[in-house]
Amino acid sequence: MSHPFFTYHGPITIDKISELLNIKINITSNSEIAYIKDLGSADKNSLTFLHSKKYNEIAKSTKASYCLTTDLLKDFLPKTCKPIIVENVLMATSIITSKLYPNSIEDEFDSKVNNIEKINFKNKVNYGKNVLIGENVNIGSNCLIGHNTTIEKNVKIGNNCKIGSNTIIRNSIIKDNVSILDNCVIGKKGFGFFPIKSKNLRYPHIGVVIINENCEIGCGATIDRGSMSNTEIGKNTFLDNQVHIAHNVKIGENTIIAGQVGIAGSSIIGSQVRIGGQAGISGHLKIGDNVDIAGGSGVIKDIPKNTKVMGYPAKNIREFLRENK
Repeated sequence: MSHPFFTYHGPITIDKISELLNIKINITSNSEIAYIKDLGSADKNSLTFLHSKKYNEIAKSTKASYCLTTDLLKDFLPKTCKPIIVENVLMATSIITSKLYPNSIEDEFDSKVNNIEKINFKNKVNYGKNVLIGENVNIGSNCLIGHNTTIEKNVKIGNNCKIGSNTIIRNSIIKDNVSILDNCVIGKKGFGFFPIKSKNLRYPHIGVVIINENCEIGCGATIDRGSMSNTEIGKNTFLDNQVHIAHNVKIGENTIIAGQVGIAGSSIIGSQVRIGGQAGISGHLKIGDNVDIAGGSGVIKDIPKNTKVMGYPAKNIREFLRENK
């Protein structure tokens, strides 16, 4: 499978998977798996994974041909998806992903960057001093790039974009009319690893960051690229200063997020959502459309659409105020 940024080393056979995971698999040994994806985006001849009951409903309709899972969860898969039983689903997924995309694990600095004055962008970009550009970078017309900014490898930037000073971007797709202010880091790997005895095993990140049209990203924001899926910011969404968006997070359109908010991995934020300063959103949650989350709140469970919440744990604002008179 082609990937916009990471080198593909597949397909992979069932025999090879059996060898890598040190397990026996009751599937035709010469069967091949072309690529690995999450439950929702997987299609025929792909491998997916199911590690939690939270995703059982999605699992029932997955189009994947194979799934890494446990004996307790295998019955939630459709008959068209063959289970591969493992003890630790996420670790097995990490091992296979690392084999298919070996350069997706680490994020060393891009040693092949060049000063923008030495490459063909200098005539179409208004730039400051000490701007560095890596390989596989495309920049649209009428863009601005501030001082000491590095656009590392694997970046696509649309038209009329403004990139501030002291910012680092890699593994990202940035659409038209996006403003990214000073001191941001976008597209680095997420905080995914497995603690094992004397070391931590890093989880590969084959997703990218997608920032859609007319967004603004405030100073000091960090947006991690996805692990198995993309991290995505919807159209016309504004992030204040020092906001952190973890891997696989999806944020809808016209959403406003105030300063120092943190959103943990794989949470889905709807459209027209407003999040006050220093609020925290736990991982793997769903926040519906048109939700207001008051500043300083701690969200640890799903929030339905058209709801206003505050406090920790975050609850309906009327209930919170009644309990804290």
